[in-house]
Amino acid sequence: MTFQEILRIRFLGNDVAAYLWCAGILLFGYIFKTLLSRLLSKLVFRAIRKRTEGVSEQQFQALLIQPLSIVIFLITAYFAFQVLDYPVRSSELTRNEPWPQVALFRLFQLAVFMGIGWIGLRLIDFLVLVFQRRAEATPSRLNNQLIPFAKDLLKVLVLTLTFLVMLSRVFGVNVTALIGGLGIGGLAVAFAAKESLENLIASFTIFLDRPFAVGDLVMVGGITGTVEKVGFRSTRLRTAEKSYVTVPNKSMIDKPLDNLSLRTARRVGFTLSLSQHTTSEQLRAIVEDARAVIKAHPLVTDEPEVKFAALTPTAKEVTVQYFVNTTNYDEYLNAKEALNYELIHAVEQHGGSFANAGTTVVQLAGPLGGIGGNPSPAGAE
Repeated sequence: MTFQEILRIRFLGNDVAAYLWCAGILLFGYIFKTLLSRLLSKLVFRAIRKRTEGVSEQQFQALLIQPLSIVIFLITAYFAFQVLDYPVRSSELTRNEPWPQVALFRLFQLAVFMGIGWIGLRLIDFLVLVFQRRAEATPSRLNNQLIPFAKDLLKVLVLTLTFLVMLSRVFGVNVTALIGGLGIGGLAVAFAAKESLENLIASFTIFLDRPFAVGDLVMVGGITGTVEKVGFRSTRLRTAEKSYVTVPNKSMIDKPLDNLSLRTARRVGFTLSLSQHTTSEQLRAIVEDARAVIKAHPLVTDEPEVKFAALTPTAKEVTVQYFVNTTNYDEYLNAKEALNYELIHAVEQHGGSFANAGTTVVQLAGPLGGIGGNPSPAGAE
């Protein structure tokens, strides 16, 4: 039997030559899929090089080579099986073909559309990388907040579009009629997703109103933390305990929110309780010295308030209030500590002492109405 006769041998509806052509095309696609995807990505990158803003060609190829190689291999597989009578060609799907053939071709179509959607997602990653490089050149907290949000939004749109195209092209669903026919069912879904829709709308409100940005220290609903990410549904906060708290976006705009990063200074307020043995001269000197040392500190703003505010049975109270011109918490603590030492020194320098909160002063009325005298015996005049 000659080689030509072997090539003409038929089984399962195809001759040996057709099977060899199919295997050759598949082998070609498998061997050269990575090379072809690299070449294609190189050509695309050269076309957009002027707008890449510091993103290298290697980074671009690293994102696209894998999904491109899969799509290229699927395309070569399509041409390979076009040589055979199986799977069925797309033009023949309207006929009464065996269901295994139709199912196999549907799976092929699904794989191609999923691969194209994957390429779209990788292109979004590339665009985000470009905008991040631009944002690094002009640092902005709004950019740090907007870029991750835009990335998630674009990926949701690409996935939704890919799903609708697969419904239309693979399963023959009339997408327009489907969307228009949702009617009451769509309304029911909207009510079921009421909370999610409210949080989604709240996320857009956050971007428009900008009550905070990524990196701000905020306090909302009794939770204090640094904003790390603003998503579709929630905002992530990193607390002082390093825990990761997720707060619904609706709560971020409905509840009173204190943006601690926007305050111009930190307030310090407390009371000095001096003992009853402190004389008026000592008290006056302590107040004047305390006011002077606080005012002299380089981080204290405006005029500090140091006042002899109250006289109680247990102490002579001096209220102290001032503002430290810093938003850095460590710097605030250092200034407060330094001034506390100065206040203690002022009290000690003038012979004063602090009241003991655990003792009380008992006042007894003497025969002449004096304080601390012995009570007169009964019947004395």
